Amino acid sequence: MNSAANLMLWLALVAPLPLGLLAWLKPPRHMRTVALAAGTLPLATWWLLPQAVEGGLNGRLALGGLSLHWRLDALTALLLLLTQLVLLASAAYAVGHRRVAVPDEASHARFWPLLGGLAFALGLIWVAADLLLLYVGLELMGLCAVGMMLLPGKVEAIRAGLRYLLYALVGSLAWLLGVALLLGAWGTLELAELAAVAEPDVTTRIGMALLTGGLLLKAAIFPLHGWLVPVHASAWTPVSAVHGALVVKASFFILILLWRLLLPDAVTAAWVLGMLGASAVLWGGLKAWRADSLKQVVAWSTVGQLGYLMLLFPLLAGTAASVAAMAWQATWLQLAGHALVKAAMFMAVGNLMLSTGASRLVDLAGTSRRLPLSLMTFGIAAVTLMGLPPSAGFTAKWLLLQASLEAGQWPWVAVLALGTLLTAAYVFRVLRCSFVEEASHHEFHPPPRGADLVPLVLAMAAVGLGLVAEWPLAMLRQGGVP
Repeated sequence: MNSAANLMLWLALVAPLPLGLLAWLKPPRHMRTVALAAGTLPLATWWLLPQAVEGGLNGRLALGGLSLHWRLDALTALLLLLTQLVLLASAAYAVGHRRVAVPDEASHARFWPLLGGLAFALGLIWVAADLLLLYVGLELMGLCAVGMMLLPGKVEAIRAGLRYLLYALVGSLAWLLGVALLLGAWGTLELAELAAVAEPDVTTRIGMALLTGGLLLKAAIFPLHGWLVPVHASAWTPVSAVHGALVVKASFFILILLWRLLLPDAVTAAWVLGMLGASAVLWGGLKAWRADSLKQVVAWSTVGQLGYLMLLFPLLAGTAASVAAMAWQATWLQLAGHALVKAAMFMAVGNLMLSTGASRLVDLAGTSRRLPLSLMTFGIAAVTLMGLPPSAGFTAKWLLLQASLEAGQWPWVAVLALGTLLTAAYVFRVLRCSFVEEASHHEFHPPPRGADLVPLVLAMAAVGLGLVAEWPLAMLRQGGVP
């Protein structure tokens, strides 16, 4: 059974590559075949979930004298399932989006192999158990993400995409320097062996500082977020949905994985990371509230919402086991809920922009009457973003609040309250502009067929995740805090 499970896992990881190539080489003749095959991937991951919870899967790939280690546990299985669902939704949305927004069929065809490569890279990151395999996944993810940002071919897209590439290369250089220090000091790249032999000495701390800087840059964590908003301003909507939902989360996943293994008791450094997260919540919320365009609102919202994830560091380091467990569960539930609603929000905003032909908030006048479904999707997604019941965002923030109170870390209580108020401020600003009745100059065009349904399903899934939150939380509890 274990061999069958291993084979199923690697088929689920590798399958997006040939599917993306097939969609690129033969569009649209084989699109139904591609869609049918891709739709089976979440089913394969679902089949693997019980085995991941019971004891997990692990192994290594031998490539000559090189060994690459991997593992699948409850957390990584859930992240793999989330990734597949969001990518499938983005792919479905992209089909309708092309008919209206992307007349160049050749450019759109290049989207599919990049999407397949991104799916494979994210899967590698979730299951990697050594620094080399993590690096391969991280670099492949970055290259595919940059390529997708460049697809529009416009001057502003190329400028923003190359800026993103430069930031990504700087982050990769910091990563490689950190890995070189750790390898030279401890002689291994496997995470389990590294955790067993590494000591929190000066070399380890410097190596972790370099790794952390590179990952914070790739994850767009405040104050290293300067590349994020410009790339979304010019990117295609399905690309923004995938990037905001998944790509920036992968670097955070690697960051928390390495800190828990190598510097679990670095309380001061954990508080510094927590303060960066608190600053991100407040700064991202303020900038989203002051933004003039729809995409800027959602992009700055991403900067702010990523800050909540960073609160995990001080709530894990040097705290009681009950605090660490609550914070651990809250963070991954927050990540899942945010991934679903961020994809939904970008798609809903994309529909509003396509239908009105404008991107500024002041041009939303009349959309409440003419485009009620897109606006309702935005509102439902905002329920999770604000942390209102019964959404996943509410459950996650409630657990974070409890963990902060039990640990006596009062600054995070204030951050949760202020962040919620700022989120409500920029969400209701969008809704207020849309309820203005005087639509001065636009003609409203209906969004592509089915383009309203995909983001609505994602937004409703985030709310529904709050209702069934005990299921993923129970899996995380069985897996424990690493």
